[in-house]
Amino acid sequence: MTPGSPTFPVLRWFSLLWMIVWLPAYFRVWGWSNLLHLCDVAVILSFVGIWLANPLLLSSQAVSSVAAGILWVSDVGWRLATGRFLIGGADYMWDARYPLWVRLLSTFHLGLPLVLLWTLRKVGYDKRALGLQAAIAAILLIISRFFAEDLNMNYAFRDPVFHRAWGPAVAHLAFIFMVIVAAIYWPTHLLLARLFRAPVIQS
Repeated sequence: MTPGSPTFPVLRWFSLLWMIVWLPAYFRVWGWSNLLHLCDVAVILSFVGIWLANPLLLSSQAVSSVAAGILWVSDVGWRLATGRFLIGGADYMWDARYPLWVRLLSTFHLGLPLVLLWTLRKVGYDKRALGLQAAIAAILLIISRFFAEDLNMNYAFRDPVFHRAWGPAVAHLAFIFMVIVAAIYWPTHLLLARLFRAPVIQS
């Protein structure tokens, strides 16, 4: 099957329905800046990728979302099982200041990777995804540094494990970027390139 708008006839409309609910809810409850998190950007770009059946967009967000989804589910599961967080970052799921139904929308961390893997079976995996996603992450990390330190958006001020800064701004951002690419994006890229065929190029 060659990429194109009819590739996902049902998923396209389901994704549109999701965006109609998810985007205004997140915007209203957490504010527009929250949408600059890597995981939230992944939702938006995945939506565009589904509508265009674009292998590069879908592949890049799979590089970003598969491991992130596993970490999020592990954190939530560990909290449910032990009462403590394994990594941290999903604590907002227990914050009663926010409506439960909005918090439950964050279960996209489980669903999005599965959807993206299914789409890659249809359109193939574009190996340029690693470079594109690395560029997206670099831009978002720099932007995140201009927001309040308390937000620690995309861990631009403190890492999620040791909760510390690794030197001044440039050094810390470079460190976080290298960890994300080397420990998350690169292994995921290798796995996806092995599991899925290359996209069919339309002539």
